[in-house]
Formats: sequence, structure tokens, C-alpha cells
Amino acid sequence: MTYDERPALRGRPGYSREQVIAAAVDEFNAHGYEATSMGALAKTLGISKSAIYHHVESKEEILREATNLALRALGAVVEEAHQQPGGALQQLRYVIAGSVRVLCANQSQVTLLLRLRGNSEAERAAMEKRRGITYAMIGLVKQAQDEGGVRSDIDPGFAGRIIFGAVNSIADWYEPGGKFTPEEIAEQILTLVSVGLGKRS
Repeated sequence: MTYDERPALRGRPGYSREQVIAAAVDEFNAHGYEATSMGALAKTLGISKSAIYHHVESKEEILREATNLALRALGAVVEEAHQQPGGALQQLRYVIAGSVRVLCANQSQVTLLLRLRGNSEAERAAMEKRRGITYAMIGLVKQAQDEGGVRSDIDPGFAGRIIFGAVNSIADWYEPGGKFTPEEIAEQILTLVSVGLGKRS
């Protein structure tokens, strides 16, 4: 459901806070965070800037809320992975599959997170948290390697970044209701990872 399909909150004409944020994220993704002004957002929504400021204080607040949603979901996947039975390789598989689900369910927010350039404090804070997810992926590759589940000639840093990059690339082409379901995408990536990281016979 898109922001223009959601019912507005009662008590005030126009858009709800959630609708304003969703519209802003779409504008950020289409035109760039820096290039999108509150005036441009107001024009897109057909409301005044003061109506937007009724819901949010600034672009930075919108950015923080949208990216934190994606980061919390990704962070929860990492935390859940550490509670899974089995070794690090199984936990890595859980993170990969879970990250795919998060991206497909929150495509706009994750896309925004991936396109940040670090030109503001809010962007830099989000990017630092994003790097934490990448480091968690790298750590699991290294741990799986130490446990004998991953080839010894693979560099964990390189492998972790490539895997996370493969997952993130879904943001550019995934279409809800399209050719592949999130589960099918996850399975395809897991197959490629298993072949690439698995020990040679």
C-alpha cells in the first residue's frame, strides 16, 4: 500500500505523519536527499510546507525515522541469527535470508539507507550503523571459516561485503508480485553463496 492509498488521520485534513514520511522517502529516492526540499515535497503532496511541519520538524527527522526503521529490522535479524542452533555458517545463512526479507518488506527505506552520501550528521550516523551490519556479516564469515565451514582461501572481509552487496542490489530491481518472491530470491542467493564459500572437493 502506498502513502496515497492509506487513510489520513481524522481530526486534521490532509495526510497523516506516516503518509508524509512515506512520500518524502519516495522523493528522496527519486531525486536525492540533498536535492529534495520541503517545498518540493509540499508541491508533490499538494499541501503547504506548514502542513508538513505539523508532522515533522525537518528533513533530518524524516531521514532518521526512515533509516532507523530499516536498521532496526536488519539489526533484529543479526540478533536473531546469534540465537539460532548450529554453527556460524547456519547463522550466516539466517542473516542472508532475513536481510532479503527485510529489504523486500521495506524497499523504499532500505534504498534510502543505501544511497546516503554522508553529507549530514544524520546521514553519517545511519551509515555508521549500516557498516555495523556489514561487519556482522564479515564476522560470521570469519567464524564459519574458523569452524571449517568456509574455504580457507576466501578473505572474510571481501566475502562479507560481496554477500551484503548482492543482497542490497535487490533494492534496484525487486518488484512486489513480480517474477521472484522474497523466499525465492533468498534461496537463489543462498545457493550462490554455498557454492562460492563451500570447500572444494
